[in-house]
Amino acid sequence: MQIIRNELCYFKVSSTKFIDLYHYTSRDKTLFKHMKNSIKILSFLLAAATLASCGNAEKTTTLVADSSTISSADTAIVSQAPVTETVLNLEANDQMKYNMTELKTTAGQPIKLTLKHTGKFPITAMGHNVVILKQGTEVDAFAAKALEAKDNQYIPKSEEGSIIAHTKLLGGGEEDTITFTVAEKGTYTFICSFPGHYTLMKGTLVVE
Repeated sequence: MQIIRNELCYFKVSSTKFIDLYHYTSRDKTLFKHMKNSIKILSFLLAAATLASCGNAEKTTTLVADSSTISSADTAIVSQAPVTETVLNLEANDQMKYNMTELKTTAGQPIKLTLKHTGKFPITAMGHNVVILKQGTEVDAFAAKALEAKDNQYIPKSEEGSIIAHTKLLGGGEEDTITFTVAEKGTYTFICSFPGHYTLMKGTLVVE
């Protein structure tokens, strides 16, 4: 009989069993080392996964905060009071008359003006438009130059500086809408610039 010292205990074995015991204890040590290494690796992977999870959570929180900020800004913009618009509807007929000779609006406020030709005559015989002139414009002189502007729907290019806004020339059954703004208070003349019409077809735009 022989006594063999192991790290954990003493074994009494016969000489014939010595080799088997040696191999057995060696495998145990190797297996134990592998297990320790595996545990270390698993611990490292678990720690890495935890850190990654925390990082993603932080990113998510940041994104939510940004989204919340944007939503608040959008809400603030939507909640602003809308700009009021003056809507004016004007009609012109085959008797060379507007249905209104005075229009009113507010200074600095957008104006949406629609002209409707309620007659039946074609544009060549009874064309109508609306031309809003700046203050101080000599109407007779403007109309005289408009006679020569047939190719531009009777809007004289030399007098564009005297015009605030104008519609296109219309025939019977047609209509046109324009949008413009008058910044200063006052009274402004509007006319139809088709030849011979301005003496009967004119009015005032009162800006308050």
